[in-house]
Amino acid sequence: MAEPVLVERHDHILIITINRPEMKNALNGAAARSLAAAADELDADDDLRVGILTGAGATFCSGMDLKAFLAGDRPNIPGRGFGGITNVPPRKPLIAAVEGWAVAGGFELMLACDLAVAGQGSRFGVPEVKRALVAGGGAAILLPRRIPYAVALEMLLTGDPISADRAAALGLVNRVAPDGQALDCALELAAAIAANGPLAVAVTKQIAFQAADWTLPESWQRQAELYKPVFESQDAQEGARAFAEKRPPVWQGR
Repeated sequence: MAEPVLVERHDHILIITINRPEMKNALNGAAARSLAAAADELDADDDLRVGILTGAGATFCSGMDLKAFLAGDRPNIPGRGFGGITNVPPRKPLIAAVEGWAVAGGFELMLACDLAVAGQGSRFGVPEVKRALVAGGGAAILLPRRIPYAVALEMLLTGDPISADRAAALGLVNRVAPDGQALDCALELAAAIAANGPLAVAVTKQIAFQAADWTLPESWQRQAELYKPVFESQDAQEGARAFAEKRPPVWQGR
């Protein structure tokens, strides 16, 4: 049987591909465990700076494999959520490259990513209520924080999908690419991120992710605690030196 998740290194970028096209990339337990392992690989390897999550074939991910669900096989990782990333996303930036459908748990995987690129014909939605289910992989929590509340509730309560252009207008998608070119566009975006200081990128994501839970008075102290080691790093010295010497920096991640 084919591996349910494929990983490929592209310079400092890890491409993670859900590889169940015959099931519209719906996740079963094995695929979820493989996806969680890929996320761990991204965070553990100092040479990797950015991840891209995509799907094989014409679909990003259609959510949970309902046949596996009926057999008692769940794609949730304890403490980590759907696919092993919805509750605890990777520490490093993760970009969704979406072609076709990103619905139900597949949409929630996209919400677990930091940025998203979508093919023109892609569609996004949370149809759980149509099946008497609840979007428990993060959509009911995160979507009202990402887009206007009334629009989020319309998506959550009707279960109807939206287009790539609508998703981009709402800020759910960073870039819309011609169909079939979402991954190439995501690689361009990932390369722009990977060119920057890896310590600074990781801590900047951490601050942006956590700041919503901080009060304004405590936010300055919490932020300083996180960025102080970055300012004292060898990479910070290299960044200033490279700027002064008008050359590309060579990051060490230290």
